[in-house]
Amino acid sequence: GTAYIHGMKHATGNFIVIMDADLSHHVSLYFIKQKEGNFDIVSGTRYKGNGGVYGWDLKRKLISRGANFITQVLLRPGASDLTGSFRLYRKEVLQKLMEKCVSKGYVFQMEMIVRARQLGYTVGEVPISFVDRVYGESKLGGNEIVSFLKGLLTLFATT
Repeated sequence: GTAYIHGMKHATGNFIVIMDADLSHHVSLYFIKQKEGNFDIVSGTRYKGNGGVYGWDLKRKLISRGANFITQVLLRPGASDLTGSFRLYRKEVLQKLMEKCVSKGYVFQMEMIVRARQLGYTVGEVPISFVDRVYGESKLGGNEIVSFLKGLLTLFATT
């Protein structure tokens, strides 16, 4: 969240793209999708169309799929990939969502979509192929999973 706030202070355009620092995604697809549907948010999805995940072990795939499944059942957010972090936002929509969101960590991405739907914003999706990083390690661990579940239950109770 702090990186989003910092980025918004320096953004000069009408749209903000949030993405992994390795620049592994094709931003042009997001602008095409946004223009086609005039969406407030365009989110990359690994779980729809020809999207997918490559390089993850079974445990990591199960955690990601499980988190998305539980969220779908409890919150019905109308988006297929709530834990991904590659998105295009209208700048004013992102600013409004940042004011409303309280989560930290992995649950933050989910809360952004849930709050967007709650506020009546439109969300489009673009299938992406996610390839696991070559360098560095994921921050996903037991504490993040527990935090995600707590955040999910909080959203379920408050939305």
